[in-house]
Amino acid sequence: MDQEGQATPLSRISTLWSVVCRAHDGEPQAVNAAQQELIGRYSRAIHRYLLGAVRDPEAAEELSQEFALRFIRGDLRGADPERGRFRDFVKGVLFHLIADHHRRRARSPSLPAGLPEPADDPAQLERQFVNSWREEMLNRTWEALARVEQRTGRAFHTVLRLKADHPQLRSAQMAERLARQLGKPVTAASVRQTLHRAREKFVDLLVEEVLHTLREPNVDKLEQELIDLGLHGYCKEALQRYRGKP
Repeated sequence: MDQEGQATPLSRISTLWSVVCRAHDGEPQAVNAAQQELIGRYSRAIHRYLLGAVRDPEAAEELSQEFALRFIRGDLRGADPERGRFRDFVKGVLFHLIADHHRRRARSPSLPAGLPEPADDPAQLERQFVNSWREEMLNRTWEALARVEQRTGRAFHTVLRLKADHPQLRSAQMAERLARQLGKPVTAASVRQTLHRAREKFVDLLVEEVLHTLREPNVDKLEQELIDLGLHGYCKEALQRYRGKP
């Protein structure tokens, strides 16, 4: 974000495809840094999705490690930025891992009794992946908001988290809790003002997080991705701020 309440111009948004390229070409130190960034960035989403798909914690952990190993070895060098969305690249790799897992499982001479059946319906796998990816976008946005609070001293994360966890609380009640939590006087009016700004900042950070996953992002691609992820309803005002940006 350039300034408070202003969207970063699309031309200045760095995408994950540039990190993918660095992860397989260049100096060893830069390659390693890029690999660690990508693996660390979405390891939670990948593991959460695999756990829902195979319904076996041990198998999900093994597949998560296999994904990381394939990436580090360079097996994923053929990733094609022309596909546009970084999550499509990740999804394709994970679907292949799950298909391999199913084939190995089918060839197993004996399976333990009561072992849960893995998900094998393509539509169900797609829904699970989108849900996992959306949850990761939201988690990363909360983390980014916490960093904004730490950097600026503005209690955006604290106030918005309190409201999210206790939506029934009114401004005066929130002010009382925040005063105890922050150790200083807080008014209901300041809570309302901070909550409004925190919501705007959260949405802007969420939109930027999604933008990072698109190749050569523009407003139309951004809007479609938000629709696909079920986030469009939260981001309409932020989209309007991007209209007309270079």
